[in-house]
Amino acid sequence: MLGNLLKPEFDALIAAKDWDALRDAFTDMDPADVDEVIEDLPPEESAVLFRLLPRDTAALVFEYLSPHQQSEIVETLGTEQLKNLLDEMAPDDRTRLLEELPAEVTKRVLTSLSPGELAMARSLLGYPEKSAGRYMTPEYLTIPGNLSAGEALEYVRAHGQGRETIHVLYIVDDKGRLLDDVRLASLVLADPRTRVTDIHDRQLVSIPATADREEFISYFEKYDRVALPVTDSQGVLVGIITVDDVLDAAEEEATEDIQRIGGMEALEAPYLDSGIGEMMRKRVGWLTVLFVGQMFTATAMAYYENAIARAVFLSSFVPLIISSGGNSGSQATSLIIRALAVRDVSLKDWWRVAAREAFSGLALGFFLGLLGLLRILMWPERETLYGPYFAWVGVAVGLSVLGVVTFGTLCGSMLPFLLRRLGLDPATASAPFVATLVDVTGGVIYFTVATTLLTGRGL
Repeated sequence: MLGNLLKPEFDALIAAKDWDALRDAFTDMDPADVDEVIEDLPPEESAVLFRLLPRDTAALVFEYLSPHQQSEIVETLGTEQLKNLLDEMAPDDRTRLLEELPAEVTKRVLTSLSPGELAMARSLLGYPEKSAGRYMTPEYLTIPGNLSAGEALEYVRAHGQGRETIHVLYIVDDKGRLLDDVRLASLVLADPRTRVTDIHDRQLVSIPATADREEFISYFEKYDRVALPVTDSQGVLVGIITVDDVLDAAEEEATEDIQRIGGMEALEAPYLDSGIGEMMRKRVGWLTVLFVGQMFTATAMAYYENAIARAVFLSSFVPLIISSGGNSGSQATSLIIRALAVRDVSLKDWWRVAAREAFSGLALGFFLGLLGLLRILMWPERETLYGPYFAWVGVAVGLSVLGVVTFGTLCGSMLPFLLRRLGLDPATASAPFVATLVDVTGGVIYFTVATTLLTGRGL
């Protein structure tokens, strides 16, 4: 927020090209605040300001920038500047940069890395997309299992500089296999003569390198850790994932789920960085499915066209009834998708959810149906609009709302369970899909109830 508050002052310095004053001002600022200053600037100005930053600060600020702005800045940097920037970046952040840059820029970035950094980047990029291997950093500290607590502290002092975190230390054998982890605080408080393998302060938890994003996020939620080790199929420690990377991953996962709930495929890049072609491709699939679904609604209404022709007013209640069912279904599916995501419910709870939502649907449907009935009974021109049997019309509308809302609520709550059981993402049970399904059945319920009650009574 500080960057935004001081932005007018920085704008004045930029306009005056007072680079010395800008460099001095950036010296005492947090990297996140520096990012706020330069994020809205055109590429030529943001690149100039970026070059003013000290080498270590530049790497930290760069990690806050959007992928699009990162790419623009990379294209303006010389080979030596680019190499310095990449050397200062955390390996996991460098990997995500390489994934998001255009192919030609990525090639240039890889050629600027030292042999060791290049091997590290290629190793990280070799893991499946969205897996733990893509988010881990190899900048961790291990200690041999044959050390005492006192020797381990000396080892940390000698080798801990520049590591991602030393709050947690990882004990490995001579082949690099993970034996245990120990908190630095426990190591400091232990008897100096105690072997590190005998310090048991908590259960060892590790993540397979091939674990997907949703899985390793759940590990952090369950075990409440600030960092977790990542191992290969042989139990060898290959990296760690820290909580800041998990927050980024959780945000990406939530963004994808929200986009799917809206009835589209998840975007692979930020909105403004996604091309029109990609945007259409991500959206047209579900829109086509929903459009075809709506055709069944038209077919259902065509089946009752004779009844509509004899009582035209029946069609005026179609949007009211169908939207009530769609809205109740959307509410239910949103609630259950989120409950499944945060593990408030599991597959075995489907019958409890069905019972709760059936009761909720009946209660909500009764309330809304009563409102519909009262609206018709109390309308000043009820006999002119609906005929002498207006009370029966009100009953038909009320019962239809009761049925459609109950069906919509049950349908919306059970679809996520069905998709999870089939091994699919419950977020795919999007609100538009549920609404379309309820549209078809809602029309059938309404016209079936209406024709049953009103046949012989003006129909």
